[in-house]
Amino acid sequence: MALIGRLFVILFGFLAACLVAGMIVVGAVLFPEFSDLSTGTIDQSAIDIVIGFGFIFISGFAVLPALIVVLITEAFYIRGVLAYAVGGGVVGLACYLGLVPFDTTTLRFDGIVRRHLEIMTGAGIVAGLVYWMIAGRNAGAWREPPRPLRPPPPLPAHSPPPSS
Repeated sequence: MALIGRLFVILFGFLAACLVAGMIVVGAVLFPEFSDLSTGTIDQSAIDIVIGFGFIFISGFAVLPALIVVLITEAFYIRGVLAYAVGGGVVGLACYLGLVPFDTTTLRFDGIVRRHLEIMTGAGIVAGLVYWMIAGRNAGAWREPPRPLRPPPPLPAHSPPPSS
C-alpha cells in the first residue's frame, strides 16, 4: 500500500516540476518581449495558454529521462538535494539535445543555441529542486518496514483489573 501512495507522490512531484520548468522556459524565451516597454500590456489569458503549452511540452519530452532519474534515486535511496539538482539539469540537457539535429558523419550537434541550452538546463535544475521538495526527500521510504507500535503505558497500581 505504501508503494501506491509513493507512486502518487512521484507523479504529483513530476507534474509540479514540469509546471515550474514550463514557466521558466516560457518566461526566459519571452523575456526579450517582456522587456520592450512599447508593447503595452500583455494579456494574462495568453500568458496562461503559453504556460500551459510549455507545461505540456516539458512534461512530454522529460518523462523518459526523468523516469530514469526517479528510478535510480528510488532504487538507491538517494535523498540529497544536489543529486536532484544535477539530475534535473541532465534531464533538461537531454530534452534540449533531443530537439537539436545530430550529424552522424561529424558526430556533432548542429544548431545548438547556447542561450536555449542554458535555459533548458537551468529549468531542469529548478525542476529537480521542486521534485526534491515534494517527493525526493523521502526517496525509497516505501521499502522501509513500518515502525513498531509502542506498548501502552502500565496501569496505575490501585486500578481495578481489566474485565474479560
